[in-house]
Amino acid sequence: MISLPIDLVLPDLRKALANRNEAILEAPPGAGKTTRVPLALLNEPWLGDQKILMLEPRRLAARAAAERLASELGEKVGETVGYRIRLESKVGPRTQIEVVTEGILTRRLQDDPALDGVGVVIFDEYHLRNLDSDLALALCLSGRELLRDEYPLKLLLMSATLDGARLSKVLNNAPVVTSEGRMYPVSTVWGSQYQPGERIGARVTDTCLAAINEQPGSILVFLPGQAEIRWVAESLKEQLC
Repeated sequence: MISLPIDLVLPDLRKALANRNEAILEAPPGAGKTTRVPLALLNEPWLGDQKILMLEPRRLAARAAAERLASELGEKVGETVGYRIRLESKVGPRTQIEVVTEGILTRRLQDDPALDGVGVVIFDEYHLRNLDSDLALALCLSGRELLRDEYPLKLLLMSATLDGARLSKVLNNAPVVTSEGRMYPVSTVWGSQYQPGERIGARVTDTCLAAINEQPGSILVFLPGQAEIRWVAESLKEQLC
């Protein structure tokens, strides 16, 4: 496997979770937290025969993360690594890491509040928090307190932009592990101030076109929903093709 920036802090993360039942990982985009952390915890003594659940906020991200994790092991999805999303799942009898979406995790917690057989729940991209992710975290904390005595459920929150120190206080002063490294340089450029009533799609399209003309490389765009994604994609297609 190629070296990633997150590799430097994995020993600290293992130590934090060995000593505590909750931890927070701060790492910038591209550090490798999604594809390295679950594999790094796979053989930890405290995990034993239990599974790792990793929460991804979107179906596409969940599927892609599972595929990348499986490829790192030289396997197909459904062997050591699998996923469960709405109307689709690829898991098998040997699956130890399950990548799931928010709705799947919430329903699982409703059916089994203790999450028996699960050693750790990883909340990936927690800065994208919403009602479902907050509810899942609350249910995990409640189920752990009431139903998990012998093998406490461990919780790991990972984020690129969240205030780790503030979140640590919510999780009983959980240790914060920070990765400073980046695979590629990332810079932040602020555009003009957003105007009330302005269409977000039009602003994003103009920003993308300006970035294409000013800098080389690829562009990663975050939008609130499928309607906005389709609108921007069509708009860019009309102007670039």
